[in-house]
Amino acid sequence: MNQIILKPIISNEDKNIFTKEIQEAFQNSYEKEFGKFEKQILPKNDIKESFNEKGSKSYFAEINGKRIGGIIVSINNITHHNSLQLFYVKLGMQNKGNGLKIWKAIENLYPETKVWETYTPYFDKRNIHFYINRCGFKIVEFFNPKHQEPQNLENIPEENNYFFKFEKTT
Repeated sequence: MNQIILKPIISNEDKNIFTKEIQEAFQNSYEKEFGKFEKQILPKNDIKESFNEKGSKSYFAEINGKRIGGIIVSINNITHHNSLQLFYVKLGMQNKGNGLKIWKAIENLYPETKVWETYTPYFDKRNIHFYINRCGFKIVEFFNPKHQEPQNLENIPEENNYFFKFEKTT
């Protein structure tokens, strides 16, 4: 059966695997748009912060025992305004509907959510399509040099450091 299983990430070894795979996916996406880039687009410290965020829950997504991606969400059990911190579909597993399967599994895991929020860079057109057209998010804010994101993303060159904030009301 092609059912998604969300396996909690607990061990440091699992966190290292998640870090390696998400960095590969993000780097690949950036370099497809802008060419080879020496710095890591998604630094380990940013990933570590997401793992340590208050209310953080992290999972690998598997189908038939094969890992297809991973996700970190921040869950607020009081307000039910939850945040999608990091999300990736493993290289080689993309463009097969796996992202939507993972997202639906997260929504099913947290049905009490009132609002989901997330961010994605402007250059990643595939992500923008995914969040808006496939998952039902709406763009609610655009970060650019005249309206800067509160977090400084130092590894992304200034000319490419544009982000959208998305929300989905359930």
